[in-house]
Amino acid sequence: MKFNFAEIGGEYVSVKSAGNLSTLFDVGGIVGGIIAGHLSDKLNARATTAATFMYAAIPFMLLYRFYGDVSMTMNIVLMMIVGLFVNGPYALITTAVSADLGTHSSLRGDSRALATVTAIIDGTGSVGAALGPLLTGFLSTVGWDKVFMMLMVCALIAGLLLSRLVSAEIADWLKKKQCTNGQCFGGAFPFGSDILCYLLLSFPVFD
Repeated sequence: MKFNFAEIGGEYVSVKSAGNLSTLFDVGGIVGGIIAGHLSDKLNARATTAATFMYAAIPFMLLYRFYGDVSMTMNIVLMMIVGLFVNGPYALITTAVSADLGTHSSLRGDSRALATVTAIIDGTGSVGAALGPLLTGFLSTVGWDKVFMMLMVCALIAGLLLSRLVSAEIADWLKKKQCTNGQCFGGAFPFGSDILCYLLLSFPVFD
């Protein structure tokens, strides 16, 4: 993204300045990782947190594409927000999620599997890190709109791939709220909540 704009606020952006600006993406990612981790622990919903961050990244990438060259301040703010939503789930998946999977009951308590699971997750991420710049270089010759379209599609796919886990977390949350006999959420919501409860519990993943 750092080479997306030749000018920002009417001023030429040098390669050095573009490189300096790109570090703000990682700064936003640091904040995003902390926020994602806190929300995950608070809500006990890692998949939901990660999926929410990925979906939220899409409109902000679109905003960055069209408004990132308005001013340097706008560029910095949007760059950090995009970094927050993109890198937040990455930090969550490569740490907490890998730990959860490595100690899953299906592994029969084999804690050594944690290293294997973590390596698989990191290895898969490395494949994406290798293909991403390759696709970006190719698509940038066509137009930067195509690059951002690719980034948004990837974020959407990442969110959709978490859908099953998100559904399972919602089902677990509903069970804890004793969503039975049409009395969903302890009566906290008006009519229609019992219909929502029925639809959610009827979803195949809840069986």
